[in-house]
Parts: sequence; structure tokens; C-alpha cells
Amino acid sequence: MERFGPSRHHQPHGDARRRIRLSGIGIDQVTEQQAVARVLDAIDSGRGGQIVTPNVDIMAAARCSRELRTIIEASDLVVADGAPLVWASKLAGTPLPERVAGSDLVWSLSEAAAGRGLKVALLGGTPDGAARPTERAADRLERRYPGLKVVGAWCPPMGFDRDESQWRALTDRFDAAAPDLVYVGLGFPKQEHVMVRLRATAPQSWFLGCGASIDFIAGYRRRAPKWMRRSGTEWLFRLLSEPRRLAGRYLLNDIPEAVKLLAGAAGQRRG
Repeated sequence: MERFGPSRHHQPHGDARRRIRLSGIGIDQVTEQQAVARVLDAIDSGRGGQIVTPNVDIMAAARCSRELRTIIEASDLVVADGAPLVWASKLAGTPLPERVAGSDLVWSLSEAAAGRGLKVALLGGTPDGAARPTERAADRLERRYPGLKVVGAWCPPMGFDRDESQWRALTDRFDAAAPDLVYVGLGFPKQEHVMVRLRATAPQSWFLGCGASIDFIAGYRRRAPKWMRRSGTEWLFRLLSEPRRLAGRYLLNDIPEAVKLLAGAAGQRRG
């Protein structure tokens, strides 16, 4: 297995009528398994795509940026990563069936890929000196799902997407590896910008923006217990795990944004 660590927006292939709207953003009404099935069907048909996983933080950023809204709207699959989005959809009278977290999709897509003989690549993770989180994540996925074909794992340095030589080296590796699925864990919105550009190089690949998922898989960060994920309190676990880094984001930005989202959804239903 090799270790390796602006194009136009593509129009989504999914049925846009199945998208509900929250704060002006369309979100697909799918379960995790339905999302996986949609990706597999597209791959079988020779179509690539892009998955974006909005949470409260992403919704707030998209509301303030037309460019980010365009990227999300043009994505082939948009799933609700944050529990407040599911709650808001119910208040609005257009309920989403469940939360579909990017950190869960990497596992379910990998399981499906192993069964289909599909090729997977990982891009991202948090560089940590000599540590190689992306390689470790790739090894764990291969052990978990025997037969999984991980054809690339690269943890890029800061600024790789602005360095022409590094970017060209990455696209050359993508050309050689020809992955069916690519997990991009660079954080929003960088990972979304990178996915849009890479789709020009690998138009038949599916890209999943998965945030901290590579670090979770590698064991470099701990994910919340399942009961916290189900109850919508995973954010609290992450806050307590990394208070210095996340306190401002969660307490000053995300909680007020969640309240605004829920209030807007309730008003949308009354209207």
C-alpha cells in the first residue's frame, strides 16, 4: 500500500426534492445506511461525488459566506452531522430520519468498500512531529475490515494546498491510486475547498469531508461514548477533552447559533 499522505462546482446527482431546508441550507433526508447505498449506487454507475456533513458550526459559517453555501448546495450528498439540525428539522415539521455523522460514515463506508472490493484513500489528520495519524488510521481500518484496499494515506503539511509543487505531487498520487472513496479530514471549510479541487483530478471518486475522524480512528483523539452521541451531547465531551481549543467555539459561537437555529425552525413551522 502506498502511503501518501479551483475547479467548477459539480451539480448533485441526488433528488433535490428530498432535501429539506434549514437556515437556507438543503439537507438530504437520508439515514446513514441510505447514504451509503446512494454512494455505492453512484460508484456502480461510474459517477463520483462529494459528501458534506453540516453541523451548527458549518451552518453558521455558510450563512455568512455565499461561496460556502454554493459548495454545500452543489454537493451530491448533504447529511446532518449535528444533532441540533435533527432537532430543528422536527421543529420545522420536516423531520430528518437521524443524525448522520461523518465520523460514523467513515466506518460504514469502509465496511461496504471491503465487501465490494473498492479502493479507499485517506487525506488529512493532525500532524504531530514524527507521528503519522493517517497511516495509523489506515492500518486500523484494514485490520477492522479484512480485504479493505487502502491505496493512499497522506498527512499533508500546513499550506500544502497553496504550494504548487506539493499540490501537483498530491494529484499525481491520486491519478496513480485511482481511489473510489476518499476521506478528507482537514476541517471545514479547508477540506471542502480541497475536495472541490481534487474532483477535477478524480471525477469518478467519492469524497467525504470528515473533520477529526482520521484522528479518532487513529486513536489520537477520543470520541464521545455512544450514549453521548445518541443524546446530542458529543459536543460537551469534546469541550471537556479540549477546553482551551474549543471553549470559545462552542460556548461563544455554537450554543447561540444552535438556539438561533431551533428558534428559526419553530418559526418556520408556525409560518
